[in-house]
Amino acid sequence: MAAVIDITALTKTYIMGQTQVRALRGVDLSIQTNEYVALMGPSGSGKSTLMNLLGCLDTPTSGNYLLDGRDVSRMDDGELASIRNEKIGFVFQTFNLLPRQSTLENVALPLVYAGMSKKHRQERAAEVLDSVGLGNRLDHRPNELSGGQRQRVAIARALVNRPAIILADEPTGNLDTKTSIEIMGIFEKIQAEGNTVILVTHEPDIAEHAHRIVRLRDGEVETDARNEHVIRVSDPTHRYNQA
Repeated sequence: MAAVIDITALTKTYIMGQTQVRALRGVDLSIQTNEYVALMGPSGSGKSTLMNLLGCLDTPTSGNYLLDGRDVSRMDDGELASIRNEKIGFVFQTFNLLPRQSTLENVALPLVYAGMSKKHRQERAAEVLDSVGLGNRLDHRPNELSGGQRQRVAIARALVNRPAIILADEPTGNLDTKTSIEIMGIFEKIQAEGNTVILVTHEPDIAEHAHRIVRLRDGEVETDARNEHVIRVSDPTHRYNQA
């Protein structure tokens, strides 16, 4: 199976006044197409910095990052924006929805930058919203939706461009336990349909839904192991599937 992400000796150093903060210290990481990976670590471990680099939101100080075989580690801001729109769908803890836009308009927004016509944008957005169970909420604004519904809108927006990679940053951090499990069920389905899913979380029970868990500490990979006890929401024995 081909590696969609291949990182070698990646470093990131921030200059803060007279101080240098080494957020990443030579990270090596390879993620295969269609893998489901959780990135974990305490505050200051470097996981947020690594997420920003994986998502092409920032560039490394040194090292190499190949995304689908393309070296993105030295791309300029315009090139990074283009590859983000083409390859990566983002899901954030705070949803990042536009409050005055409808559900349909929020989800269709990335397609504006892709140059798609309004008619096709709306058709594609409606299709993806239906796939996450919100086909009957197209005209609702974010303040008319529950937290779980807003996260479903955010997931639909991440999927609308048919990206190869879904990068989710603490996607259940603002949700109750039952809703969190429902959202993890959507990610399970997304991965089963062929996407690569990278989940950034500090919650061990959420990380257990991934097939592989990478733990960072002090800017380095501490452990990288297959998860032998994957939690599957689709498993009929799962407690939320029981009557």
